[in-house]
Amino acid sequence: QVQLVESGGGLVQAGGSLRLSCAASGSFFGFNVMGWYRQAPGKQRELVATISMDSTIMYAEPVKGRFTISRDNAKNTVDLQMNSLKPEDTAVYYCSANPVGDLSHYWGQGTQVTVSS
Repeated sequence: QVQLVESGGGLVQAGGSLRLSCAASGSFFGFNVMGWYRQAPGKQRELVATISMDSTIMYAEPVKGRFTISRDNAKNTVDLQMNSLKPEDTAVYYCSANPVGDLSHYWGQGTQVTVSS
């Protein structure tokens, strides 16, 4: 089993910054892909960014140039630095991870990010 715990959400004004962190614990041998997703009220969950074990990174178009994903394989953490935040970035942000040797994707409980205009 894998547990993912997010932290760092909150309320920020437009143009501000937040940093989300996700820490993994449990039984695993590292992660193939780690990432962040978000779900706004009334909308489907969508990809924000992913980072693979070899540090290949993918960003959703709306966050390119503003968000930066990073991971620490030794600590089994993945972070999301969010700059130039916009009201449309308001959502619950979820951490996701795919353990090595496991087809499953695990999810954190989510952390709320609210950007005021």
